[in-house]
Amino acid sequence: MNKTPSIQELFWSFFRLGLTAFGGPAMVAQIRKMAVGEKEWLSDASFRNGVALCQMVPGATAMQAAAYVGLRSRGIGGAAASFTGFGLPAFLIMLILSASYLRAHTLPAVVSAFSGLQVVVVALVANAAFTFGKTWLKDWKGVFIALAAAVMFGFGVHPIGVILIAGLCGLGFYHRQIFPAAVVSGDRKSYSLKPLAWILLIAALAFILLFLFQRRFFDLAFLMTKVDLFAFGGGFSSLPLMFNEVVNVRAWMDSLTFLDGIALGQVTPGPIVITATFIGYLQYGLRGGVIATVSIFLPSFLMVVGTVPYYDRLRSSPNFNRALRGILYSFVGLLLSVTIHFGLNVPWDVIRIILAGGTFAALFFNVRLIYPVIAGIVISLLLL
Repeated sequence: MNKTPSIQELFWSFFRLGLTAFGGPAMVAQIRKMAVGEKEWLSDASFRNGVALCQMVPGATAMQAAAYVGLRSRGIGGAAASFTGFGLPAFLIMLILSASYLRAHTLPAVVSAFSGLQVVVVALVANAAFTFGKTWLKDWKGVFIALAAAVMFGFGVHPIGVILIAGLCGLGFYHRQIFPAAVVSGDRKSYSLKPLAWILLIAALAFILLFLFQRRFFDLAFLMTKVDLFAFGGGFSSLPLMFNEVVNVRAWMDSLTFLDGIALGQVTPGPIVITATFIGYLQYGLRGGVIATVSIFLPSFLMVVGTVPYYDRLRSSPNFNRALRGILYSFVGLLLSVTIHFGLNVPWDVIRIILAGGTFAALFFNVRLIYPVIAGIVISLLLL
């Protein structure tokens, strides 16, 4: 029987995790370690199902995984606490950096001082790919799906296409196998969907009010909502759309300023789409930062929470479970692709190689993530 956390415990546990949430989808491994291994809130089978669900719906995968854990543990209130706690550190840090960006011209030096974190992130994502691969890939079929997904992600195939192909491979490769339901009864907490309806109503009213009285804020909120709704495959897939809308279509900033926001998003814990906070703050100050942040994350939250009840029913279908297996393996491919992508952007030297190897070894032996992060910052300041 799994343990049931309080709402406060969910919030503060994910807040602490969010302080070192570097590496985007790689943080799913850290969430699994905490929620399944340390806290015993969910079974590993239930968590695997949640990861597959987060792969299928658009949005930042790690944020959605946090919401899924909270939902399974304490219903919609738990989902809101986990989701908010996990994303709040990134939001607060990005607000501070955005304000500093407007008031000082020393930001490149600050980013350079954090260059060691890029190496830590590469090791973190590589460790996540290794961890999930070792746990989930049990035969050559799974390895093939993961590698094929990595190649497709690497060559820019649309994430929806990758997910569909992975699901079809799962159907084909495992057509003779029957996978048991992945969630044990202890993980299935009953909850009402009324809070979800209230959130939808409040969001709709907010959009209407912004449209009628603050059109510029409505445009910002609508843009970020649209970006999130098309972010299949995680936050990285949303960046080209965000760039096109912000730089080319609306001309809110030039391309170099936008790239500065991406750089800040990479040295800030949390999903890369926290760049939305930077865009909103530079455009309209604190209110713009808040509106952009809520708008880029709220659709992801609503989709995960609203989809789970129907997702539970679908899992009784053998064919759905086979396709789900393929989709789950594609997540390992995504992590492998992100590892290579990050690694190619690092100017490797002896110090960075040692830092990456040390970080990977530390994570392999279950050292808390905060220590490699601190080491990366110190080495950046002293040696890089």
